[in-house]
Amino acid sequence: MEPIKPILFPKLEKVICTFDFENILTDRKSVLQLLIDHIQTKVNNQQEVRLNFICTHNSRRSHLSQVWAQTAAAHFKIQNVDCYSGGTEATALFQMVTKTLEKSGFEVKKIADGNNPIYAIKYGKNEHPIIGFSKTYDADFNPISEFAAIMTCSQADGDCPFIAGAEKRIPITYEDPKAFDQTPQQAEKYEERSLQIATELFYVFSRIKS
Repeated sequence: MEPIKPILFPKLEKVICTFDFENILTDRKSVLQLLIDHIQTKVNNQQEVRLNFICTHNSRRSHLSQVWAQTAAAHFKIQNVDCYSGGTEATALFQMVTKTLEKSGFEVKKIADGNNPIYAIKYGKNEHPIIGFSKTYDADFNPISEFAAIMTCSQADGDCPFIAGAEKRIPITYEDPKAFDQTPQQAEKYEERSLQIATELFYVFSRIKS
């Protein structure tokens, strides 16, 4: 039975329509091919696809990657994909990330306060929310085995030469928008990084044959 494409929020659909895969450089596509190959192998073998996006503090890039990857899998009707995120330490999901996602058309609702708030992030009214909060990559909320560790920052990639339980380790690193915190360019740079991550991960899932 052909999987049904979810109905995404209209604003989010408009943003997705702007993604231009031709702007992804050849060298970068070579890096992304490692993830494409991993996902395609799992799909071919009718296995669960578990992707854990890992950064140092699990506060910015890893969350953006998790949210956009889960959305891309749904958009391209790739089934049995579960995306996670974690850090080498837990801090908090930076609020500028949630604002950036809202600007792209996601619905973000805070469901728990505190030093490490918890957010429900939805890409469609009838879709299961992505739960966003900071945690270590090996926290109980994340898988303990049979997952690919996607290293989204060079520091975490260098600090963690071994990720317990990961069957595949794939470095796909991004520049940290944190460098622009408390500057007039902050919102612009967070959106720029978010859309780069989104475009690349949508490219990845566009290449998967189900």
